[in-house]
Amino acid sequence: MIAFVLHSHLPWLAHHGAWPVGEEWLYQSWAASYLRMAEMLDRLADEGRTDQLTLGVTPVLAAQLDDPYCLEAMHHYLGNWQLRAHEAALSGRPSSAELGAREHRNSAHALDLFETRWRHGGTPVLRRLADAGTVELLGGPLAHPFQPLLHPRVRELSLREGLAYGRARLGSPARTGIWAPECAYKPGMEIGYQAAGVTHFMVDGPTLGGDTALARPVGDSSVLAFGRDLPVSYRVWSPKSGYPGHAAYRDFYAHDHATGLKPSRVTGKKVAEADKAPYDPERADAAIDRHVADFVDTVVARVRSESARIGRDALVVAAFDTELFGHWWYEGPIWLERVLRALPEAGVRVGTLRSAAEAGYVGAPREIPASSWGSGKDWHVWDGPQVQEFVELNEEITTTVLRVLDKRAGRARDVVSDQVLQEALMCLQSDWPFMVSKDTAAGYARDRAYKHAHALREIAEAAERGDDARAVALARTWRLADDPFPGLDARRLPATAQEEY
Repeated sequence: MIAFVLHSHLPWLAHHGAWPVGEEWLYQSWAASYLRMAEMLDRLADEGRTDQLTLGVTPVLAAQLDDPYCLEAMHHYLGNWQLRAHEAALSGRPSSAELGAREHRNSAHALDLFETRWRHGGTPVLRRLADAGTVELLGGPLAHPFQPLLHPRVRELSLREGLAYGRARLGSPARTGIWAPECAYKPGMEIGYQAAGVTHFMVDGPTLGGDTALARPVGDSSVLAFGRDLPVSYRVWSPKSGYPGHAAYRDFYAHDHATGLKPSRVTGKKVAEADKAPYDPERADAAIDRHVADFVDTVVARVRSESARIGRDALVVAAFDTELFGHWWYEGPIWLERVLRALPEAGVRVGTLRSAAEAGYVGAPREIPASSWGSGKDWHVWDGPQVQEFVELNEEITTTVLRVLDKRAGRARDVVSDQVLQEALMCLQSDWPFMVSKDTAAGYARDRAYKHAHALREIAEAAERGDDARAVALARTWRLADDPFPGLDARRLPATAQEEY
């Protein structure tokens, strides 16, 4: 059996810049990945296909897909895409005519899809797929924090609020699986998971010592850890190789600088952008078929070898970021649909994490170590020397938010407490230290973290000196930009953590 697990996540981007990092990141991913992946899954649902894959959607991404401002801006983005296609088609440059025509067709289709299926938000689209049984939805903590480094009270609140968000917006069951942000784990977290109703979560393969053929109950709990099968997952995409780098596929980085459209294929790893060949859809389609066949052969061989090794039917878990499919790898959604159709024909059952557990793909309990799916499979991307400023900032922010909310405990619900908590959660997103560690838009990441910290400090200082009018005014002002979770109620912060681990 194989279970595909996709992790959909972007940090809160609305009202925080546009280009090159900011809202454009959201709209590019929405147009290239989320629209196309949902359309592909809708086709499978219409055919009555169930248990096709497990789809994690973080609450902070779901909030943006439902946000009225983001929905309107996304509509504008798609319209602008079509205008850029027209500009290319009418530019008079022979090389741009075909590009413009192709992008006109793509943008027109995306606009129609958005206007007919998405204008009321993303969660109705996702809920329809879950209700059809086509996907299993995974929830997660509210704003994608690196959980092992959180104070236990904040960790418990973030998880419980994230699960509540999934129940309210996506109809998720009370007992559900999660994608733990960054696949991060520390011993004892399964206790909090079980108390919150989490039944299973993802870890990276090395966390289970590479033995990912079965899910494992963690410690003395009933919570299952599923491990990513690296040999199979890396066949598609790894830090160094994978299908998307094939010469026939559309190049992610090469742009037509007059319109921002992508006219080229990869051509070769060392080929300069100016020398890249034009994108050829037929050439790409042939490469997709070859890579579908290669992947199916890889999975069949892996299932057989792992089943022989453990003496029973084995599970393969292939896990990826959703944004790989369409955004980073333009042909990815087409490849995945063909794979989902081809695997059963090759005798491989396709399922979800939930259906795998129900079918008995569960081994003996085991203790698992502190880990993540980051470089080195440890925590250094989030707590190493290159991001000590974030470690110190997070300690300060956590101390401040707990002090302020504890002092205000017992009051009626108020915007000051809620916004202090909301700014803290935005500051504690795992994305910011990751972006600095990887030197990808590090300046933007620092700016975002420190801006949320500044907002929290400003509101907290006014509240703690007794200037409630000023604190309320500041909270309402900051809420104009930072209000992904209007239902977040600071009074639900636990007075003590269930477990200090």
